[in-house]
Amino acid sequence: MRNWLRRFLPDHTAVHGNRWLAPFRNTLLHPRLWHLNRHSVAGGLAAGLFCGLIPGGPLQMLAAALCAILFRINLPIAILTTLYTNPITIIPLYVVAYGLGHLLLGTAVPFTAPPEYSDRGLLAWIEQFGAWIAHLGLPLVLGLVMLASGLAVAGYVGTRLAWRLWLLRKWTLRKSVRRTRP
Repeated sequence: MRNWLRRFLPDHTAVHGNRWLAPFRNTLLHPRLWHLNRHSVAGGLAAGLFCGLIPGGPLQMLAAALCAILFRINLPIAILTTLYTNPITIIPLYVVAYGLGHLLLGTAVPFTAPPEYSDRGLLAWIEQFGAWIAHLGLPLVLGLVMLASGLAVAGYVGTRLAWRLWLLRKWTLRKSVRRTRP
């Protein structure tokens, strides 16, 4: 599995040669941030899944990178995993998070569309938009945290399980090859 992943991920030499990352070279070149094993890949995937639901695109990757550095997990996997949220998937994920937040809070208020801009002016629309955001507030925030946590746990466990099954398959193939040798 490690060799398969290496084909798609950048290596630490890309960071070493980048002049913009030179001040962070000592931190970013730590070997555990680039090592591919079941612990670092599963942790990187979990961090990326959790940070992927943070509002704001660049903040997601920055948060994933900080988590990777803090927990010494695979940096490229953590950053690349945040890309599961994109303009197509973000709206359904936020609607699911909002519904999950309402379910956890025990309220039954349906999701309402944002206010449309009308001829009453920009200030009136901003006031309506602020009220709409406040209405979404607690259920959305709670739902995002719970959805991100659930995705992170599922990603971590799923990766560890998939890696284990891959190893068991390789061991079984090796055993069968050894038995057939003279």
